[in-house]
Amino acid sequence: MKKRSKVKEVTPLYSIPPTKELEIKNKKQKKKKWSFNKKFAIIGGSTFIVGLSTFLFLFYGPWPGFRNFWITSAMTTMSHKYLATWFYSDETIQKVLEANKIIEVGEVSDPDFITFRKYGSNMMIYKNKYEKEILTKDPGNDLYKVINVSGKTYQGFLVAIYDPSKISIATTKYLGQRGEAITDVAKRENAIIAMNAGGFYDPDWNSNGALPHGTVIQNGQIVSDFQDANMGGGFIGFTKDNKLVLGKMSKEEALEVGYRDAVEFGPFLIVNGKSSFIKGNGGWGIAPRTAIGQRKDGIVLFLVINGRIPSSIGADMVDLTEIMENYGAYNAANLDGGSSSELVINNKIINTPVAGGENGLRNMSTFWIVKE
Repeated sequence: MKKRSKVKEVTPLYSIPPTKELEIKNKKQKKKKWSFNKKFAIIGGSTFIVGLSTFLFLFYGPWPGFRNFWITSAMTTMSHKYLATWFYSDETIQKVLEANKIIEVGEVSDPDFITFRKYGSNMMIYKNKYEKEILTKDPGNDLYKVINVSGKTYQGFLVAIYDPSKISIATTKYLGQRGEAITDVAKRENAIIAMNAGGFYDPDWNSNGALPHGTVIQNGQIVSDFQDANMGGGFIGFTKDNKLVLGKMSKEEALEVGYRDAVEFGPFLIVNGKSSFIKGNGGWGIAPRTAIGQRKDGIVLFLVINGRIPSSIGADMVDLTEIMENYGAYNAANLDGGSSSELVINNKIINTPVAGGENGLRNMSTFWIVKE
């Protein structure tokens, strides 16, 4: 019978005391924690350096495109000029503005060139796709048509209005006290279409839209006449025979012209079929825009461009002029833009206003409206 051999207990050559093991574990945890903090610091530092480098390159680098866009966009706003003056000297700003400007046609619109025309429903040969869009009416709607427009930096809406006699100026009912939201004005006036018109006095960037810039003519009468040294432009309005006339003149001359509804703003984009000379981006930067025009056949064009949103940064004066040219405008002018660019159709906001949509509309003083 074989004897069982005893199993000998093997003593480990080296054993770590429990206290020492805990100490090593804590050191490893601290090392891991320190490594995470270090990585976070490296990533954060790298991001800051890249961001700073990008900022310096865009704002002060050799490529002037972004600098021109930034300065011209800021300097043509009522309330955000500081975005340019914070980063650039007066000399640099003036140099950029000189390289980006619009030289208007030095004429007054000749209404004799506007001849109203009614188009039949027969087959037509269109000059181009833009004319086809304008002249092909929506079934059952002889008053207006909404056309989507878009370009490299913008998206917006062009409204063709077939009867200019339906267009007039509306003002806030609190002139001199405060402005009104465009939706309130449209509802009160029973307007099918409403679009912002002229600018307004905005001291310390805290205006309530009470005082329109320049002279406002409504139903052939001057209803407001606030002259501001910072205001430019000229008269933009319809005569008593429903023709859009653009001209730089006094209020007395404007009444002699026979305006029934008009505001003062600008710049003029097209006068008597001649487009303004635009140097660079026109000096107005890229932003939400509003414009008005009239074709030789009498059809009126309302244009509102979205801006400062991912899908539409905005448009410059070149874009506005090009759109108006494409759709056959014989006379066209820029209106107040930025946070003021708003379009209402059938009591609904159609565009995306910068001020924040339906619940954040800007109080304004003057509006172009279309009534049935």
